[in-house]
Amino acid sequence: MKSFKLDFSEEATLKKKEVVQFSLKGKSPKQKVKLLILRDLWNLDWDIKIGKKKIEVFPPETYDKETIKHAMNIKREEIISANRKWINKNIDFARKNLANGFEVLSSKIEPVIEVCETTKQHALFRMYRYYWSSPYSDYVGRRIKLLIRDNALPNKPVIGIAALGSPIIHIPERDEFIGWDKNTRTKNLIYTMDAFVIGALPPYNYLLGGKLISLLLASNEVRRIYREKYKDRVTIIDKRIANTLVGIFTTSLYGKSSQYNRLKFQDNLIYKEIGHTKGYGTLHLSKETIQEMVKLLKSKGIDVNHRFGDGPSWVMRVINAAGELVGFDSDFLLKHSFKRSIYFVPLAKNFSEVLNDKAKRPKYYNFSKKDLVNHWKERWFEKRKRNPEIITNVLDFNPKDFSI
Repeated sequence: MKSFKLDFSEEATLKKKEVVQFSLKGKSPKQKVKLLILRDLWNLDWDIKIGKKKIEVFPPETYDKETIKHAMNIKREEIISANRKWINKNIDFARKNLANGFEVLSSKIEPVIEVCETTKQHALFRMYRYYWSSPYSDYVGRRIKLLIRDNALPNKPVIGIAALGSPIIHIPERDEFIGWDKNTRTKNLIYTMDAFVIGALPPYNYLLGGKLISLLLASNEVRRIYREKYKDRVTIIDKRIANTLVGIFTTSLYGKSSQYNRLKFQDNLIYKEIGHTKGYGTLHLSKETIQEMVKLLKSKGIDVNHRFGDGPSWVMRVINAAGELVGFDSDFLLKHSFKRSIYFVPLAKNFSEVLNDKAKRPKYYNFSKKDLVNHWKERWFEKRKRNPEIITNVLDFNPKDFSI
């Protein structure tokens, strides 16, 4: 395995499986940004050709699952490292809210959905979110964070977590599926939410608890939680009450998701795969790179406003502005992030009519939590808990071993 030190006075072609080493010490803000961009692209298997007068980068045709996981892990480690002190302080609290494996195998599993409202509930959600392989990020705007507990066990351990947030404003593939033009989308986006976290924690994850959490998002109970939380909210445009939820969108970074794929209830496909994003985004650039871009812009007197609610659009503006300063085609760079599979959870039979102003009242599916849980038990839980390998994995889990 070759090792290169990036020196812009020498020509070199960096290819896959070679290690790039460099130090930022003594480098100008502009050089730091250039080096960090190259490092991030290198971690994604881009080919890099360094000439005497220019640097050329060549993206792969597609990203495989392992490459995406590697990139996500880098961002995740950055975030965990920055929050390690808080994690260490709260890890025991998280462990006390998990189940022993032997308890779960004998549990009747009676999920209760708990809305995060207190400081302790939010801390618990935050801790468990760090457990995921994808990097932690908070949505802006409307948010509902949920803890799903097992009411059948004495300490009511957490089965998993889920979270809904304000939907991204413009996703062409989603808008085409719904049939939205810009004006209709602006008016009716309020009736949808994005699920940005859905998953189970150990030992329930070994029993396909992720499918249970996924099913629960389609329940009457979640709709009621949403209606209650936003019962006093009114839309700015035409003063409508904004507590009607007719559909939920979510995405998968790794193509078809085994958690959502073919997930049915009463012959209804709960998660409909409606397409793939084009891969335009910022996930492939590290937090360190973005921070150095901001420093570079400040050193040049360029102010990129960061207002509440800007979210990814602010990061994109930073990349565009900094990329231009260092000679990178920022638009080209942003176009080669990760494609995601897009899934839609229809909560109403006439969701399309409601979202396109052809109907005023949603005709909701009547999916009770009890029926969804029973379906999950019959379809997955009862089979998994008789599988010797699964039994071993579940029994091996002890909350004291839980770590981030």
